[in-house]
Amino acid sequence: MTKILIIYHSQGGNNKQMADAVADGIRSIDGVEAVIKPALVATLDDLVNGNGIVIGSPEYFGYMAGAVKDFFDRTYEKAREDKRIFRKPYAVFINAGNDGSGALMNIERICRGYQFKKVLEPIVAKGEITQEVIARCFAMGQTIAAGCREGIY
Repeated sequence: MTKILIIYHSQGGNNKQMADAVADGIRSIDGVEAVIKPALVATLDDLVNGNGIVIGSPEYFGYMAGAVKDFFDRTYEKAREDKRIFRKPYAVFINAGNDGSGALMNIERICRGYQFKKVLEPIVAKGEITQEVIARCFAMGQTIAAGCREGIY
């Protein structure tokens, strides 16, 4: 079965709503499982065993959440030696109080270091989570799930 890992951090609940919508989109595709983990508990094994990864972070002070950075810090050294990580498809969603550009830039920079493959444009939601944001997250989940299941990515 195809598995898509969603790692995220959410303090106020906005990113949890976005992560849940991505997971619902993934689950809507037959033969694909959503593995949703808070960034502080996600592991290298979760990353290795997923066919794709979706990363969700709030924007704090123009940067990603420390919990998301912690996930990258804990997994990077061993991940870069693991060929199963190379060109792993990824996508990003951010809930921003500002414009999200700093958080996005740094997440994408780290993903290039892992040699992940960006397969979708990021979702940057500013402020409240609307039904339109939820719909975009659902579509993100569907798209990465279908692409990974079919071997497109």
